[in-house]
Amino acid sequence: MSTEDIPTREVAKRAFATEFNDAGFSFKESDDERAPVYLLFPTGAKANRVFLIGTLTETEDVGEDNEYWRGRIVDPTGTFFVYAGQYQPEAAQELRELTPPAYVAVSGKPRTFETDDGTTNVSVRPESITVVDATTRDRWVVETAERTLDRIAAFEDEGNEYARMANDEYEIPIDQYIESTVSAVESLDESTDELNTASTEGTAQNL
Repeated sequence: MSTEDIPTREVAKRAFATEFNDAGFSFKESDDERAPVYLLFPTGAKANRVFLIGTLTETEDVGEDNEYWRGRIVDPTGTFFVYAGQYQPEAAQELRELTPPAYVAVSGKPRTFETDDGTTNVSVRPESITVVDATTRDRWVVETAERTLDRIAAFEDEGNEYARMANDEYEIPIDQYIESTVSAVESLDESTDELNTASTEGTAQNL
């Protein structure tokens, strides 16, 4: 097997929760059964893997016959939901053992699910979940803001095929993501204080 035949992992893309949850359209770029499935961001990018950092605020075993853990992770713009079961044992173990609130970094695959009423929910199937500090979370917010604004700046480029696709699939004013991105960066100090307060309250309750 040549090096060209060795499959490589897709680069994990960054997006804030507000955009991620708006991204209900997924697609393949070939008819190959093993072809990667991409989520289309409204700002014009495809993502087979995502990387997010936020505050883990809640964990729950929502499985019936087997453990199936759901984690609620909040960034400055909204909420990500991650789900891990028997096929993601390490991530499931992290969700089982972690005590919210905690800053966590998650790498994983985006997944879409259509509900009975026709609504599309978007979640993450985590490959890894790691506890991080406030500085790492703040850096993720700043870097994700930069990536988001770069996508918005390139949205009108004629050769940007994923922006054209997003324009066709979503009826979302692109400017709203500028507002949420700016708000996310401005909220950094406030959200750090909120986690510290929540941690202090939790400690006090356990004394």
